[in-house]
Order: sequence, then C-alpha cells, then structure tokens
Amino acid sequence: MKLEHILKSMEIVSILGPKDVEIKGLEYDSRNVKKDELFVCINGTNVDGHNFIECAKQKGAVAFLIDKSVEKDDGFTYIKVKNTNDVLSILSKNFYENPSEKLNLIGVTGTNGKTSVATFLKEILSKEAPCGFIGTTGIYDGKNYYDNKNTTPNNMEIQKNLSRMYENNCKYCVMEVSSHALSLKRVENLFYKIGIFTNLTEDHLDFHKTFENYRKAKESLFFMTSKANIINIDDINGRIILENVKKLRVPCITYGINYDATFKGEDVKLYDDKTVFTLKGPNNLKSEITLNMVGQFTVYNVLAVICACYVLNMDINETIEDISQLKSVSGRFEKVKNDKNLNIFVDYAHTPDALDNVLKSIKSFVKGKIITVFGCGGNREKEKRPIMGQISQKYSDLTIITSDNPRYENPEDIIKDILEGIDRSKDNYLIIEDRKEAIRESIYRARKGDIILIAGKGHENYQIVNDNIFEFDDKQVAKEIIDEMN
Repeated sequence: MKLEHILKSMEIVSILGPKDVEIKGLEYDSRNVKKDELFVCINGTNVDGHNFIECAKQKGAVAFLIDKSVEKDDGFTYIKVKNTNDVLSILSKNFYENPSEKLNLIGVTGTNGKTSVATFLKEILSKEAPCGFIGTTGIYDGKNYYDNKNTTPNNMEIQKNLSRMYENNCKYCVMEVSSHALSLKRVENLFYKIGIFTNLTEDHLDFHKTFENYRKAKESLFFMTSKANIINIDDINGRIILENVKKLRVPCITYGINYDATFKGEDVKLYDDKTVFTLKGPNNLKSEITLNMVGQFTVYNVLAVICACYVLNMDINETIEDISQLKSVSGRFEKVKNDKNLNIFVDYAHTPDALDNVLKSIKSFVKGKIITVFGCGGNREKEKRPIMGQISQKYSDLTIITSDNPRYENPEDIIKDILEGIDRSKDNYLIIEDRKEAIRESIYRARKGDIILIAGKGHENYQIVNDNIFEFDDKQVAKEIIDEMN
C-alpha cells in the first residue's frame, strides 16, 4: 500500500524523505519489524520508540512515524506528527482498510461480567457465522487463538485482528472494551454496531482518579454505536448512562431483574449446580430458563446476551435454547473437578462488588461452611482492600488472606491494608502469605458440604512479583494439593 494512502486524513507536521514509498506493514515494536514496514515511534510510559529507530532500520523498516525531532536526510522517510498516539487509530484504519465497518462489531464494557458476556455471545453467534473475539482471555480471529496482554489492545493490534477476522469470513466480532482503552483512545475510529453495559463499581481509580471520570470513560462507548445500546438498568450508573444516551438516534435496550426492562429476569432460583429464572420480554415473551451455571450474576450476563441476539434479529426461541447449553467461562466461578467430592470454585472476583456477588450466591445454596481464599493486587487502588476484607469476613465462615500479584509492593503491607476491614475480635480469619499454602490450608480444612472460593485470579496462570512473572494457576495448584491427599 502506498504511503500517501496510509496518511490520508492525518494532520502531518512534516515529511522528510521519499513520499512514493510502498508500505507492507505497520509495527510499533522494533523487535517485530519486517522488510518494507512503517515503524511507529510510540512514546510510552516506560519505553520511547524513538530510541529504537536504528534497530528498526536494520530489521527492514523504510518509514518512521515520529513526534520528536529525530529525522535526518538518510534515504529513509520520516513522517512527523504532533503525537503518534493520537493518530495511531487513523493510520491503522487506513492501512487495514477500515475492517470494523465490514463486521458487526459489538463492544462490552463494565466493571464485572465483560468476559462472560463477550464469551457467551461469541459462542452463540458462532453457531450462525464465524465470530471473532478480543478480550481478557485472548484473541480469536475466526481461525486462530492468540494471547492478549491487555483486555483491550492498542488500536493497531485491534485493526490488524479485525482485518484478519474479515479475511477469515467472520460476520461478527465481540470485544471487551476497558475504561483504560476508552480513556487512552485505543478504540477511536472503530465502528461499533452494539454497545453493552454490564455494571459499574469502584475499580481502576488509581488511573481515573474519580469515580465520575471512570463512569464517563465507560459511557463514551455508547456514543460510538450505530445499531443499539444495551444497558443494565438495575445498576444505578446504568440508569445514569441511559439518561445521558437515550436522546441519541441509537435505540436503547434495557435488561435487569429489579426494574422493568426490555428483557427482565424474574423468580430467580439459585441452586448449587444450576440457576433457574423466568424471562420476560417483548411480544408477551415469557419463558423459564435453566442455566448450567451458578449465581444471580449469571442471570445478568445471559440477559445482556439475549438483548444482543434480539437486536441482531436472531430467533428468540433458538437463543433461549442456546443459552441453556452455556457453561461457565474459564476462571469465572469455575468448579475444580476432583475425585474427593470437594466443592472448590475459582473466580476472577478482584473487586468488592464481584466478591460480594459471588459470596452472596454461595451463601444462598451452601450446605456447610464457606472458606474464602483471597488477596489484593499490588500497585492498584488501596481503598478496596479493607472493603474486600470486610465482605469476605461477612459471608465466610473462614477467610484466608493471602498474596495476589503483589507487583512492586510488599505483600505484608497489602495484607495490613486488608486487615483494616477485618474484625480482629473474631477468630474466623487466617493470614497465610504464600498463596499455595493458603490454598492447601483451605482444602485440608474443608468438610462435606463446605464450599471453598479461591478468588482474585480466575483464569490467570501467573503471579507477578516485582519484575518477575511466575507460573501460578489456582486451579492447577488446587488439583496438585488434592492429589497429595491420596
């Protein structure tokens, strides 16, 4: 593709070097540069791409997008802009020829439930036509799966993967849209057909500073859609967002359990192996649904999926049948299979609201005691730590406080923050910093009818300590400990 086409609609400060250049690819990581590519110099938090120009040249780059005065008359092409991050979305859209317009792109945002809603929707849509996926658990382009470092990658990666999806005959793409991605403009120049809001509770305030900023970041997705906005109106912030976007030309579809909504779940019954509820919707729809998943939060998740299928004009009876076949997403209230009949669940709950929801659900059907193992991540907002301690102690018969991705913080300091929410006059909590030992203690203490909840990491298979990433999978660790008991 010619350089001039890639630079279309971009505000250019200057161009030095040949302009009639053929560009075969875009890259922002000098280690991955290939022959005849354009290297984008991104000035990141820890690394400045301008420092790797010479490395990119050796790899075969022929042109460089810059926002610093580093250009020189050496036969290479330097395109200078005010800020490379600000034009990345235009550059990527042009090079990959605007793939989001060729797909039914669906964005899912909210504090909790994004991964489950997006995964469920992908599974159901895939029965009609190939459906791509971008989210916390990875990227699927219609043929291949890839690891994903961020819930929502940068715009270049998104456009590249959407292009692959289109080439692989995908009709749909479902993607999780994080508040970071919205604030940092990673999803600019994407054309969403549908936006879905799950819920909003305090999280990422270390980045957004205020809860209002956090909500506004999430809300911005719903000004980027063309077909429908789907909102959970049981959530107070969902109602605020609904009020702010309902005057747009894009229709709003609502869901909930406690408020009258387009699709409503009633008579919710929770069991230890299933959830049953009555679905009410347009055209006098009334149908009892049995889910192979546990917890009231699963009802909210499937209601969001039903709304999206309705907007996409899918047969409601087929959707209900597909919903009843769904299984839990990896690391989302996932049961650890074992031959000891121990009820062990792994869940990604790492916010107060998520922990509250999952423990409330367990409380409604547990026959014995609840044993909760959890910690809080380092270098993340400290305010939620005592709240999570308080929640765990409130619903659990035993809370085991441990370590969870301490990063650059001392694990003991994180645990001290959690203890501020613990009533120390009670003897229903333990401190075991080593996560494996904490899980071992919970398993050896469990009796018939008890439920162990290992919270915080879910699908993650690592621990982050300083600059080191260690292999650590809650499910695998639990299985290994159970094997020890034989």
